[in-house]
Amino acid sequence: MRGGIGRAPDAAAMREARTSVVIPMLNEARNLPHVLPRVPEAAFEVILVDGGSRDASCREARRLLPDVRVIPQTRRGKGNALECGFRAARGDVIVFLDADGSTDPAEIPTFVAALLDGADFAKGSRFMRGGGSSDITPLRRQGNRVLCGIVNGLYGTSYTDLCYGYNAFWRSLLPALGVADDPRAAAATAPWGDGFEVETLINVRVANSGLKVVEVPSMEYERIHGVSNLNAVRDGLRVLGVIAQEHRRRAAARSSAAPMFAVDTTPHACVEHLSVPCTCMATAAA
Repeated sequence: MRGGIGRAPDAAAMREARTSVVIPMLNEARNLPHVLPRVPEAAFEVILVDGGSRDASCREARRLLPDVRVIPQTRRGKGNALECGFRAARGDVIVFLDADGSTDPAEIPTFVAALLDGADFAKGSRFMRGGGSSDITPLRRQGNRVLCGIVNGLYGTSYTDLCYGYNAFWRSLLPALGVADDPRAAAATAPWGDGFEVETLINVRVANSGLKVVEVPSMEYERIHGVSNLNAVRDGLRVLGVIAQEHRRRAAARSSAAPMFAVDTTPHACVEHLSVPCTCMATAAA
């Protein structure tokens, strides 16, 4: 893994990469005017995954962005919302971020640039040079540092941030995350984290698959309107549980000499077309 990127893509490159922007939402009508207008026009599609909003979120989304795709999630929680959005995405690249104004859609080109420069997964970080947060508490910061250290020790990574919800990846890598294209096939895969622990689950599975990860500096802001559902202790324990669960799954896969998930190792089509090198690695078998 390395940090930083070499360039920001122009609009033509973003369109060629066909970027799907996935945003989970729940009662975010007052925040959407601060988020959707900042999504780059070059994005291929914007998918809002609604968790059963009781306010005017869906109506406001369509007012702000007439061609937005609003889909319902199948269960509760952020993780399930992302899973539904990932399956619905039709682009080559998937970028996911939050609807509460804490993440800036104007950073999307930076994440896409990391992928076009050869990364498989562009991972947002608040704690590398150029990133930051005006929202995180000292307790959450320390918890993230400890949990990050555990994952780095187990997987040999050098992550600087573990629990941040702004990331991008090639859609062809969904199998590495354990996401099935067919919802009926999802029952045959490992259970996904439905809550805020989903960011950790994704980062751990990416690390375990041996994919090329680039950390991208990102700025996290305070939620504009409403109250966050984050709970440092409860969510920290859930994150720790995910790390333990994935470590056991990894050990079981090693003992059976079988990969945890199948990974498509064919070159990304738009990368070939753009003549940008990319090394998408298969699941580590060591």
